[in-house]
Amino acid sequence: MKRYSQYTLEVGDLFDVPFWKKAGPVDFLYVGYGLLVVALVIVSYILGATHILPYDPQEINLGLLMAPPNTEGHLLGTDFMGRDMLSRIIIGIQAYFLPGLLSIAIALVLGTCFGVLAGYWGGGLDTTTTYINNLLNSFPRLVLILLMVAAFKPDIYYIMIIVGVTNIPVVASMVKSKIQFLRQKNIIEAATALGLKNAVIIFKHILWYNCRSVLIIQATLGMAEAILIETSLSYLGFGVQEPTPSWGNMVQAGANYFMQGNFWPSTAPALAILFTIMGFHLLGDGLNNIFEGESKR
Repeated sequence: MKRYSQYTLEVGDLFDVPFWKKAGPVDFLYVGYGLLVVALVIVSYILGATHILPYDPQEINLGLLMAPPNTEGHLLGTDFMGRDMLSRIIIGIQAYFLPGLLSIAIALVLGTCFGVLAGYWGGGLDTTTTYINNLLNSFPRLVLILLMVAAFKPDIYYIMIIVGVTNIPVVASMVKSKIQFLRQKNIIEAATALGLKNAVIIFKHILWYNCRSVLIIQATLGMAEAILIETSLSYLGFGVQEPTPSWGNMVQAGANYFMQGNFWPSTAPALAILFTIMGFHLLGDGLNNIFEGESKR
């Protein structure tokens, strides 16, 4: 029992050692910037949901059309209808935040279930889950999204459900690989021999000790993907429609005035998209470097 407990701690100590002792300078920079972006997104979403904004995002001011940044209290200027850019960028987070969380939840929950079924019990369950995963992988995601948009013109939540479902095989493959690694080290067999219940082995020693880092990283990458898909669809006119703000339709609306020398109305939301997606990707990359580096020591 003592030997197994020591090894369990060794395999699952990624979160027991202080974070800053495992991060290199670059990884620390990645994770720090990513956490800053996450905090800004959450705070901005709360401000938008509670309507604590500098201006009404729908308020039209014909006297301040295309105003540059920091004009009469408008920190980021105004758009082609005189609406405050900062308020619209803040409220635009609502277009992807909850749909993105829905997509992540579907991918992580169902992907984890399939991965556990395939890796822990194997046999016929492995064959069945592998078949289902291959079936999901065989459908091009973009084609499915465009077909649904063309046929039903659905809400963004339904589109994110498709994104979440098509990400299930990725998560399932990761969890299954982790379980197979533990089997090679005879950890699962040792736990079973010691009389631990399957639920304890799966939820504590597999998912909590060894898979949480993988799931956290996948969640950060999933949110970045959700932002990219939502803003792309809104830019193309398939997502959130005017006058409701979305970063994608703000870029599209501002692009109509780009050739007139009015760069900022499209540049500001485009920079928001760029820095936010980059933040989630760098957070996932930094965490991955920390966890993978620790597991190789």
